Amino acid sequence: MRISVAVFVINLVIFVALVAVAGYVLWLVIRALRKYIGSQEVREAKSRTRQSLGEVLRAERAAHKMTQEFVAESLGVSRQAVSKWENGSSDPSTTNLLALAKLYGTSVEALLKDVE
Repeated sequence: MRISVAVFVINLVIFVALVAVAGYVLWLVIRALRKYIGSQEVREAKSRTRQSLGEVLRAERAAHKMTQEFVAESLGVSRQAVSKWENGSSDPSTTNLLALAKLYGTSVEALLKDVE
């Protein structure tokens, strides 16, 4: 009789421990899901398509209603150079990138922040 009571107590302790562990795991899963659901804005921001430098330069030029020819004359380069920058065939030099940022009234960091 004592053995069966001891086995029952041991089984009861194991059962309670398993229920406690299962409850803790369930709590962790719920906590992780709440954190994941709350991070939707961050996930959406990261999933946005990043632009190339050429696309950023083209968008800035269009936003300021400037032509490639006007940008080229302002920087002292050819219109073809501006076209190559915008279609991604080449990148502007650091000096030209600084001049572009100044022409568009923004910072170099703002031009480069969405570049992949």
